[in-house]
Amino acid sequence: MSITDTAPVPATRDERGRPVRKRKEGANVWLSLLAWVVGILFVLPVLWMVLTSFHSEEDAATNPPAVFAPLTLDGYREFFSGGASPWPPLLNSLTASVVSTILVLLLCFPAAYALSIKPVRKWTDVLFFFLSTKMLPVVAGLLPLYLFAQQTGLLDNIWLLIVFYTSMNLPIAVWMMRSFLSEVPVEMLEAASVDGATLSRTLRSVIAPVVMPGIAATALICFIFSWNELLFARVLTATVAETAPVFLTGFVTSQGLFLAQLCAAAFVVSLPVLVAGFAAQDKLVQGLSLGSVK
Repeated sequence: MSITDTAPVPATRDERGRPVRKRKEGANVWLSLLAWVVGILFVLPVLWMVLTSFHSEEDAATNPPAVFAPLTLDGYREFFSGGASPWPPLLNSLTASVVSTILVLLLCFPAAYALSIKPVRKWTDVLFFFLSTKMLPVVAGLLPLYLFAQQTGLLDNIWLLIVFYTSMNLPIAVWMMRSFLSEVPVEMLEAASVDGATLSRTLRSVIAPVVMPGIAATALICFIFSWNELLFARVLTATVAETAPVFLTGFVTSQGLFLAQLCAAAFVVSLPVLVAGFAAQDKLVQGLSLGSVK
């Protein structure tokens, strides 16, 4: 064995003679620390809301806030049994969000296929048209939609919200699904075609399993947008089709702001989105990062 075989390999250094690897490791440490700080800043208001929901109204209204005040479940008792029942609004929000998300997925999947794997003519114009529908302020189209609902007798109807939520989320879903479908290998489609698979069978059995993380990410984002929507629900519903965000606005009354009860209600309303996010977090991360590394 020669001397050159046992000699240590010198570390790669930059122009100033500093090891490049150590500098990158130091940069990664600072970036990780920055990510933790940003994450804590985002989570801190949510944690404060949860803590306030377990305080009494007197402790929640103190200034400065009483962090170590005694904990109680009075806010949750008042939310579930002190007045109007929260279950109909929660069920309305769940129905509108789930049904509209399913409709969006059924419509955006073949549309994204036509715009990515089998591109139609002038597909860029089609994508721009989808994007242009999100440029109109929602308030600008609220009056015509209200008049349409009034003339057709669909005011305070949950199915009207489902149609509106589907049309609102469809452009974003098409854009997202197109980016996911663009990563599907062409060889898989050619093999399915050789085996005699029809278009519906190809979409269901070949493409869908490959882009399942993207489908999960698209579904979760559409569900969140539908669940949190307030403007349309506030104007187009009253009592029958009232949704959870509209129900939350009822805690701000002329008698004052019941902060502990409002925080308890906000936490309960946020739970379905949090549960869905935690349940699909692996698919969500894979879907949002799909195609980011070439």
